[in-house]
Amino acid sequence: MARKKIRTTRYDNAALLKDPRDVAAYLEAALEDGDHRVIAEALGNIARAKGMSQLAREAGVGRESLYRALSPDGNPELGTVLKVVRALGLRLHAAPVNPSTR
Repeated sequence: MARKKIRTTRYDNAALLKDPRDVAAYLEAALEDGDHRVIAEALGNIARAKGMSQLAREAGVGRESLYRALSPDGNPELGTVLKVVRALGLRLHAAPVNPSTR
């Protein structure tokens, strides 16, 4: 009996990040995780979805530098993160961990 071959494709987060609400929710989840590597990787996936070259121009950052900074092993400076977030049309915000305490 011959086995049927199963075709698979590589999963790519960037392919799912077309809607601005999806992008914001994805980044929010990464920020809630709190791990700088997760945040950098999420920003990298969002940047690939938008187009790394275009985003680099809009953020005023070199494309190669942006690839390095937003890789899973990257550690972007806060200034770079803020430029990228602004160029993506997003905003970071702060909220208390436990809203019931003052």
